[in-house]
Amino acid sequence: MSKWLTKRNFIITLSVVVTILIIIFILPVSIPIIFALLTSLLIDPLVRLTEKKFKWSRKLSVISVYIFILALITSVLYYTVTRLIGKIIEFTKEAPEYFNSLSGVWIDAQSKLFQYTSSMPHDVVKTVQKEFGTIFESMRVSILNLMSYDKIMGLMTDIPNFLVSLIVYMIALFLFMLELPELRKTMFRHMTTSTAEKVRYMITKLNSVFFGFMKAQLLVSLIILAVTFVGLLLIVPEYAIVMSLVIWIIDIIPILGSIIILAPWSLYEWISGDVATGTKLAILAVILLIIRRTVEPKVMGSHIGLSPLPTLIAMFVGLKLIGFLGFFIGPLVVILFTTAREAGIIRMNFRI
Repeated sequence: MSKWLTKRNFIITLSVVVTILIIIFILPVSIPIIFALLTSLLIDPLVRLTEKKFKWSRKLSVISVYIFILALITSVLYYTVTRLIGKIIEFTKEAPEYFNSLSGVWIDAQSKLFQYTSSMPHDVVKTVQKEFGTIFESMRVSILNLMSYDKIMGLMTDIPNFLVSLIVYMIALFLFMLELPELRKTMFRHMTTSTAEKVRYMITKLNSVFFGFMKAQLLVSLIILAVTFVGLLLIVPEYAIVMSLVIWIIDIIPILGSIIILAPWSLYEWISGDVATGTKLAILAVILLIIRRTVEPKVMGSHIGLSPLPTLIAMFVGLKLIGFLGFFIGPLVVILFTTAREAGIIRMNFRI
């Protein structure tokens, strides 16, 4: 028993325990900082290119790239949000008319239901009416719950937390962009020559994988944007530009994506009596979902060096275990493990 109580085993055990504690307690509250580090790694090649191209200092290059990216993101968000708010204001002005039309549709549906079931047995008619009443009552309760005071106040209370996280992210991103070279030197200073070479190999491979991952996401999102714009241009041309941008931004949400927008929109068109438009929107939602679920694993696999099957499994398992972040972290964990094995840090030469 005493042979296991060595200093090396104690350090390994302590490291594992500390790592588990960090993952459980510190990692969930460090998401903005982690995202800032990952973003700075993604932007660093552009910073180095700016340094080399214009012969600028690191600080000046970081400030220039930071302002450029910030201005680009702000412009896109400003255009999308202002257009969306304009459409929401327009909808609220026309809301009474919409609700009146919905009341008319409901009365018309009831009269048609009575007409179609008039020749049926009384028990059947009663059961059908009860089921329809239950469905519409559940829809009414769901809408009221969605627009309830508690829900709205919960959303309002989350806004300050989101703003704090956003501010921390922006500050941490700028500081990471400035300090990346020093952080690299500090990390390699505590490694042996052999370990440093392996880590450099891993960093090079992971940079390639990370860029491949972002390129794959961008390619899939551009396909979604193009299909959404063309589809909405054929279905509802007046909303094609703003809604295709909104769906493009929201589509990054795993599993649901564009369904969050198109499903309620389609349901509203059906209830308001425009069955043709509602059906077309539902078909567009299904097409986008199929594109996302079939094209994404293949494109990501080809860009990050994984076959489609491990990519799909990693995304699904990561999503189930961690949630939204797991959808992206899953494939990266697999790539990290594969790269560490190729670098010789992890050895799995065994047979059963």
